[in-house]
Amino acid sequence: MRNPLRDSGAVAAAVIAPPAVAALLVPFRTDLTHATSALILVVVVVAVAAIGNRMAGALAALSCAVWFDFFLTQPYQTFTINDADDIETAVLLLIVGLVVSQLAARARRLQVITVTDAGYLARIHETAQLVQATGSSDKVVDHVRRQLIDVLELRDCRFEYGSLLGRPPRLEQDGDVFVARRRWDVERRGWPDGEIELRALAGGHYRGRFMLQPRPGAVPSRQARLVAVTLADQTGSALDTEGPVLER
Repeated sequence: MRNPLRDSGAVAAAVIAPPAVAALLVPFRTDLTHATSALILVVVVVAVAAIGNRMAGALAALSCAVWFDFFLTQPYQTFTINDADDIETAVLLLIVGLVVSQLAARARRLQVITVTDAGYLARIHETAQLVQATGSSDKVVDHVRRQLIDVLELRDCRFEYGSLLGRPPRLEQDGDVFVARRRWDVERRGWPDGEIELRALAGGHYRGRFMLQPRPGAVPSRQARLVAVTLADQTGSALDTEGPVLER
């Protein structure tokens, strides 16, 4: 249910918190790498989205990118960036901020822990960087496949292009797992038997799917499953520029 007072507070936080945190990082800007500073600012985006909504999260992401430029890149105290690497970091900060703000807003609606783990954020940032830097979707697919094995503690994982075949258990966008259209309690029962499907979507269109092969006894948290969904969506974005859209 929407809470106008809370949403207004989140919008105010989206405006105030990014410049405040960026300013606090100024004494350490020569010691911290720009990637580390960017990840700290991503946590601000997550916090804003967790208490507010997608709009507040998106505003926080934009604000963080702007104040990252102003306080933490040379020439300092200007909205100008001279270094190409700094421009790339600022753009990635905006992209990752937008991605995790959606994830955090989704997690808040589900009343689960938001993604503030530095390891998870680094994986999302690294994947976004690869999507921007490479022209090969195959590299993105292989990278995400390895990330999914680690995040979900899988025995193995493979990617399938082409049409959907069969009705395997599916990991959905909200982190739930469904077997034969019925919700499967992963926390209590662990993964279902056999391979689990995780679709790579772009703009709601099916681009392919990861087939997850669980490790016996592994019980991934909802937080880990939401990160996995985000990584799969990044794969969908990389594939979106290649070939015709496949029907879901």
